[in-house]
Amino acid sequence: MLRLKVLIRGAGEMASAIAHRLTRSGLRVLMTEVPTPMAVRRAVSYCEAVWEGLKEVEGVVGQLVSGEGELEQAWARGEAGVIVDPEMESLGWLKPDVVVDATLAKRNLGMRPTLARLTIGVGPGFRAPDDVHVVIESNRGHNLGRLIYSGEAEPNTGVPGPIAGYTHQRVMRAPAGGVWEPVVELGARVSEGQVVGMVGGQEVKAGVGGIVRGLLRAGLKVEPGTKLGDVDPRGRPEYLNTISEKARAIAGGVLEAIMAEFNR
Repeated sequence: MLRLKVLIRGAGEMASAIAHRLTRSGLRVLMTEVPTPMAVRRAVSYCEAVWEGLKEVEGVVGQLVSGEGELEQAWARGEAGVIVDPEMESLGWLKPDVVVDATLAKRNLGMRPTLARLTIGVGPGFRAPDDVHVVIESNRGHNLGRLIYSGEAEPNTGVPGPIAGYTHQRVMRAPAGGVWEPVVELGARVSEGQVVGMVGGQEVKAGVGGIVRGLLRAGLKVEPGTKLGDVDPRGRPEYLNTISEKARAIAGGVLEAIMAEFNR
C-alpha cells in the first residue's frame, strides 16, 4: 500500500473532496488553512475544523492539529489533518511526497515544482510544467477533471455552473461591505425573493427557490460582491451533506495524477 504524505493547500469544498478521496484511498493527508476560513459549502468543507475542532464529511473526519505529533495520531485513526498554516510552513517538517494547491484562487500563490516529487494545481492560475507538474481542469464540461501536463486549465468564466438551468441566480452575494448576518440556516428551504440575511444594513435575497446548500458563517466581515451562499434549485436536502459531482471529478483527477506518478 502506498503510504504517501500529501499536503493540500486549502480546506474548502474542492480541497475537502480531494482530501476525502485520498484519505479513503489510504494516503496520509494534511490540509492547510487560514485562521478565518470563509467557505460557503460548510457542510462538506474540512475548514470547519478550524472553528469546531473537527469536521466529518461522508464518514471521513478532518481533525484540527497543531503539529506533527497530533497529526500522526489523527492519521493513526484514519483521519485527515487540518492545520492553520496559510504560509505552508509545515512543508519543512512534513516533507510531503505530493503538494496540491486546491484554493481555487485563480492565481499561483507560491507553487513550484521543487516543493515535492509531485505538485498539482487545481484550476486556472497554474501552468504545467513551469508552476506545477500537472494541472487539473476545474471547469464544468467535457474536460472536467482532466490532467494537463503541458499548459493551463480553461480560464475562469465568472459564471457559476448551471444547476437545473440556473447560474448566477442561485448565488447570493454581498450588496455592500459589512458584517454578514444570515437569518436562515444551512439546509433551509427558501423561496425566490426571500430575505436570507443582511450586510451593511442591506437585505440579501434568494434569487431562486430551493435548498440553501451553502452559507457563509455569521459574523464574518465581507466586502461588496463576496459570495455569501448558494441555493440549490433541485430542492434535494440530501445534497447538502454530500460531495458534489464536480468536486468528485476533480478529486478523481488528483488521485489519478498521484497513481500515475507513484505506481510507475
